[in-house]
Amino acid sequence: MPTIHRRPRWSVSELEVTPEAAFIGRRTLLKAMGAGAIAGSALPILQAAAAEDGSAAGRTADLYPAGRNDTYKVERAITPEDITGIYNNFYEFGSHKQIWRAAQSLVTDPWAITIDGMVEKPITLGFDELVRRMKLEERVYRHRCVEAWSMTVPWTGFPLASLLAFARPLGSAQYVVFETFNDPGMASGQKQVWYPWPYTEGVTMAEAGNELAFLVTGVYGKSLPKQFGAPLRLALPWKYGFKSIKSIRRISFTDKRPQSFWEKIAPSEYGFWANVNPDVPHPRWSQAQEQVLDTGERIPTLLYNGYAEEVASLYASLQDEMLYR
Repeated sequence: MPTIHRRPRWSVSELEVTPEAAFIGRRTLLKAMGAGAIAGSALPILQAAAAEDGSAAGRTADLYPAGRNDTYKVERAITPEDITGIYNNFYEFGSHKQIWRAAQSLVTDPWAITIDGMVEKPITLGFDELVRRMKLEERVYRHRCVEAWSMTVPWTGFPLASLLAFARPLGSAQYVVFETFNDPGMASGQKQVWYPWPYTEGVTMAEAGNELAFLVTGVYGKSLPKQFGAPLRLALPWKYGFKSIKSIRRISFTDKRPQSFWEKIAPSEYGFWANVNPDVPHPRWSQAQEQVLDTGERIPTLLYNGYAEEVASLYASLQDEMLYR
């Protein structure tokens, strides 16, 4: 296990890797998508989820913008929405990065979320009912993709710990498992039968209860657009992005360690922990540096994506395991 370097908390200093030319800066990124004007023309579509009258997002639009929690400061510029909104992974709709158009076919109303497994009382409730039970806040988090690109995003949502308190899991529960939808008629990517749909992810109860674990309902001060994983997704900023599952339909508690989507596909490349670790390369590329979307800058990757102070204690007994895997 690599040495954990203590530093000030906010100090400055997948299956295929994305070609570097696709993300070496805002100008190049837009050129790769076909036209520099696409970002401006895309914004109305990017914001459409929040404007749909009668939708789950529309019924909770009054909750935004939420107040920012300044405990979670990042000494990096927030990545512009016109970049993050059109550079997404969402394999349910295809494997290319410009998935935002295809993702507009995602139907988010009605949207029920089931909480079950090792809990005192299983429950299924609507997205808007769940959200109105929680106190929303905005947090600015770093986001590091396993493909070696990164961004900084102002998510709105509530701590996963609040969901745990609401769900009342049994003391014997050891893991939380998240599952998204399975509807190949709506999401064309799910017609690819070689993938183990639906997308699932899992964390330990200790990870779920960590202060950084965050359930996301909005971004950039409004309800979550579809390509970001509407209406509910996970944000685990110390882990690679594929752990932050989108469009959550089910949250289950279990005493069995789950095998998640990418583990089933390529267990030698994508493991359960998936903690950002510059000293553990992906089998096909280095994780020592990352490319910052919009700026084109290459910067060193930090252990746990810069969140060691908050999460390193979770892994103190795992010296024999590679934290990436």
